[in-house]
Amino acid sequence: MAGRACVVFDKTLTDYDFGPTHPMSPVRVDLTMRLADELGVLAAPGAVEGVGLTQVAAPVAGDDLIATVHSGDLIEAVQRMSRDPDQVDERHGLGSEDNPTFEGMHGAAAHIVGASVEAARQVWTGERLHAANITGGLHHAMPGRSSGFCIYNDIAVAIRWLLDNGAEKVAYVDVDVHHGDGVEKVFWDDPRVLTISLHETGQMLFPGTGFPQDTGGPNAPGSAVNVALPPGTADAGWLRAFHAVVPPLLREFGPDVLVTQHGCDSHIEDPLAHLMLTVDGQRAAYLALHDLAHEVCDGRWVVTGGGGYAVVDVVPRAWTHLLAIVAGRPLDPHTATPEGWREHVQTLLGRVGPFRLTDGREPAYRDWSGGYDPSTWLDRAIHATREAAFPLNGLDHQPW
Repeated sequence: MAGRACVVFDKTLTDYDFGPTHPMSPVRVDLTMRLADELGVLAAPGAVEGVGLTQVAAPVAGDDLIATVHSGDLIEAVQRMSRDPDQVDERHGLGSEDNPTFEGMHGAAAHIVGASVEAARQVWTGERLHAANITGGLHHAMPGRSSGFCIYNDIAVAIRWLLDNGAEKVAYVDVDVHHGDGVEKVFWDDPRVLTISLHETGQMLFPGTGFPQDTGGPNAPGSAVNVALPPGTADAGWLRAFHAVVPPLLREFGPDVLVTQHGCDSHIEDPLAHLMLTVDGQRAAYLALHDLAHEVCDGRWVVTGGGGYAVVDVVPRAWTHLLAIVAGRPLDPHTATPEGWREHVQTLLGRVGPFRLTDGREPAYRDWSGGYDPSTWLDRAIHATREAAFPLNGLDHQPW
């Protein structure tokens, strides 16, 4: 698939910036793109097509496009507070600790929406087989309310664009540590969209939703699938849950295109959550989703970023692996980070950057087909999801 993949990016996408004390720092995007570039993942300007991941300009979404998902009053509120950011609008979730307002907020958020829609367009028109927007993945925004660092829901707008342009079935898989509640909400009662979210249980973590019994609206039973994982879940348990749930559902659903969200806040070093994955386990998930895209929808794969708040030690390595997989050239986990990149980290932040792309783990998991252990919280969680969602999708939930 050389030459058949792109990343939608320009540096002004980092204008989505809640300020120096906010955990969602745009420096994570800068460090990712620099690392990917120095490791040869990105195509050099003027390079022959297929040598590295092509960069595509990111358009800014117009209000009409945003309004395919979001209410007019939310858009108006974001625009108003972009001009006068010293306000609080509790009704729309703006001016809160999670979503502080900033000058130019509407334009910055609309730019991210436009980038994700462009990634979807690149894939759906056949210009590219895979397309990524790592600045996207703002999965918490609701139709009428911003939430959880997410002003607009770029993923939902991109999926809506796919449906409006001829896609009959879209599958969405969310591996962020937080429940993908906004995307689920938008398509809750739409049988054309299958949403699958693997996340730390809402008993312990924002947004407090996403339980196995949450399976979709009356017109779309089984269209929402939630795996609520116990805190402390590490690579082996997470991959066990993923492979017990995601592949059979995607195979049965048969989507035209796969859209995925890759928040890397499931990592053990992330400061905002309690799962214990390594970069190596996250890379294994990215590879599995790449392979599933080729298996179930002829490789049509739209990729977004998401959460991730260990902005030096985790996000750049995880997403560089992701971009390399999108490009069809996975990186050896033992690859050293370039000296120039580490010097940039030291100069910019006064910190020592990681020396290798690996955390030194070899991810492995026990397949669900061998049966489950009801004495463990993890296996009870997996079983609950399968028991709730599989029959609604025409699948047997038993492990044997």
